[in-house]
Amino acid sequence: MEIKATDVAKLRQMTGAGMMDCKNALVEANGDFDRAKEIIREKGKLVAAKRADRATTEGSVIAKISPDYKQAILVCLGCETDFVSQNAEFKALANSIADAASAEYPANLQALLDARIGETTIQELVTQQTGKSGEKHDIPYYEHIEAEYIAAYIHTNGKVATIVGFNKQVSDEVGKDIAMQITAMAPVSITKTDCPFAVIEKELEIYREQIRQEGKPENMVEKIAQGKLQKFFKESTLEDQTFVKDGKISVAEYLKTADPEAKVTAFRRFSLND
Repeated sequence: MEIKATDVAKLRQMTGAGMMDCKNALVEANGDFDRAKEIIREKGKLVAAKRADRATTEGSVIAKISPDYKQAILVCLGCETDFVSQNAEFKALANSIADAASAEYPANLQALLDARIGETTIQELVTQQTGKSGEKHDIPYYEHIEAEYIAAYIHTNGKVATIVGFNKQVSDEVGKDIAMQITAMAPVSITKTDCPFAVIEKELEIYREQIRQEGKPENMVEKIAQGKLQKFFKESTLEDQTFVKDGKISVAEYLKTADPEAKVTAFRRFSLND
């Protein structure tokens, strides 16, 4: 049957698929729009299955804060190449996903994937985009936090971002400084007391093995390992880290000077480059 250009344009508006994909789907579906939409979805799923083992090392990391600064989301839409990540359609989808997450604050990544933009789930939209571009798209990361006050920072390359919560409202400068610190230095926790037990044990195992390889006496291994652990805390926990904008003080000292009552209560950071 003859497929009219207006029908192709209509299907493209409905699905966002390319013109040729829409025409071919309509031909295969004998002009049935519902079936044509299914064909386009199936193509996206097929491409997604073929690209499943590919790494999504490019993309867009987006942070959004609620108008009252008490809730925030951090989400990443990933793809395979920088070329695709710079595409206007990719950026529009990434921002739509971030807007949906910010509006609903899903409990976890699966809940975000199940959320809908219009009549379509976010998972289906991501799969459709995979079919349209021909390369893998996914959402490798989603988190949200709540706090009395939240600041955020997105690096200029759009590939790494941070949201950070405080126990009280802080100045724009302090909020940005701490968010930038976390973005640049990737701390594992706020303080050594809330550093995850699994992280501590992993570090100690590495240190113990290193010390034994150096031939140190067994009765000295634990003491030396604990010393190395303290250095790890200084380098890897937020409050103990050297403040990058100064270099002579710790982050805790910077906060105490800038706002003695301010404390960081939570943060989330994600980087496509890690």
